Amino acid sequence: MLKHAGSCARELFHHSLFDPPSPIPEIQKAEKIEVVRRRREEHDQDVSFGARPFILCGLPIRRLPTEMLKYTRRNGRFFLEIVGHPDYGVPFGQDRLVLLWLATAAVRTRSPVVRFGSAGEILVEWGMPANGSHYRRLQEAFCRVFASTIFFGTKDEMQEAEVWDCGRGHFLDHMRLWFRNDGAANRRTENIVTLSPAFWEELQAHPIPVDTEVVRALANNPGCLDLYTWLTWRCYQANELQRIPLFGPAGLASQLGVLEYARERKFRERIRLWLDLVRLYWPACPARIAKNGAFLELDKGIAVCPRTAA
Repeated sequence: MLKHAGSCARELFHHSLFDPPSPIPEIQKAEKIEVVRRRREEHDQDVSFGARPFILCGLPIRRLPTEMLKYTRRNGRFFLEIVGHPDYGVPFGQDRLVLLWLATAAVRTRSPVVRFGSAGEILVEWGMPANGSHYRRLQEAFCRVFASTIFFGTKDEMQEAEVWDCGRGHFLDHMRLWFRNDGAANRRTENIVTLSPAFWEELQAHPIPVDTEVVRALANNPGCLDLYTWLTWRCYQANELQRIPLFGPAGLASQLGVLEYARERKFRERIRLWLDLVRLYWPACPARIAKNGAFLELDKGIAVCPRTAA
């Protein structure tokens, strides 16, 4: 039997051990949870789209040390490698919202060229404050993403299994930003970001739908957002019960953007907390930590339901 969203919100957000408290009042959190649940039940979700490389393999949750410019993650036969620019570093944290926004805009417009008037459009899309600090963070995120060299692929021996055959490249081919200092639109020209051909082809072949309202709700919790988008894809693909080890080369810790843990118990606790948060917005999420604590078990599940025909 499911708990009421309000009581769940009070328990989880009030006793979170890992993430800073949100300034949103508890009653507003409960209302948001109820809206997300109702819209899913009514097949009326607002859908955004993610690029598969960053769904299967998460970006770092926190900023990496300045001298650490190479970042890798592996998910089965797939692997993601990012080499950051010395001046900007590797994308991390809320930078993943820029990638989600660009992927969503490209899929919606069916074009690799994304045009927009102001940075405020991105902040509004994800329900974030349109103030100076968030605007500056957004500028820095674009710089980190644009300057990074990214490779996503597989080492399968069969050539037809290759999902990436262009070598290393950039996620963005071209970027022209005319943001004002306050993030407002510049009346003289528009902002243009062009996705690279390889990433545009990947996005066309595998656009992964995610619930926009859930992204907004978890925008300040990149680790839980990663787990939600990862589960969205893995549960949709599952045809039977799957058991993913939490640790080891093929483990969940090697796929998400978390740092290494001195104690496995800490990572297991964090995953349990994130699963509880995910279930607030997706009560039927078929994922759980195995009784022995060594695996994440998941089954077939649909996080984003198609809209009901009018």
